[in-house]
Amino acid sequence: MPELITPFDITCVIFAGGKSSRMGRDKSLLPFGEYPTLAQYQYERLKKQFRHVYISTKEIGKFDFSTDIIPDITGEGIYAPTAGFVAILEYLKDERLFVLSVDAPFVDTDIIKRLLEADHADLDAVIARTPTGSHPMCGIYHKSLLPSFHKMLKEDNHRLGMLLKNSQTSFVEFTDETKFSNLNHPHEYEAALKALL
Repeated sequence: MPELITPFDITCVIFAGGKSSRMGRDKSLLPFGEYPTLAQYQYERLKKQFRHVYISTKEIGKFDFSTDIIPDITGEGIYAPTAGFVAILEYLKDERLFVLSVDAPFVDTDIIKRLLEADHADLDAVIARTPTGSHPMCGIYHKSLLPSFHKMLKEDNHRLGMLLKNSQTSFVEFTDETKFSNLNHPHEYEAALKALL
């Protein structure tokens, strides 16, 4: 069987370990598109684009579809991507990773391509930015940031924006805010479902 050729020769990690407090229920388990969960929707579409896709979450048995899970390293009550970054950067041998939040289903191939084109070995990160601000959970992170993530975790500091500001980060500008919509509240979820039709 020939090896599957994907557009992007980089590993992708979907972050799905948030608390979803504003949604009122776990957003990664909400039905989306033709799939029973948003997490599976993201996984199925992204696995066609990346050489490998992992999901970062707190619970290994959370999803009922076949996927590779990387559990974060925090205990109960701590919901921050910092722990997920430490876990994935330690577990994977890749020098760089593309990361995307599970609740950003409209980030498309063109966005990913532009971020990858902006990346080079001297950088620590490449992050999408729109007129409303940067999107730390949509971009490329290099293993060079692992010591900084360890320090953040030790200090209980989870401000990704500050980390990126103090690192070698390239911000790629985009104008279409709708592509970066996050499904944080029920009305945003309902709007996203309508946008799929």
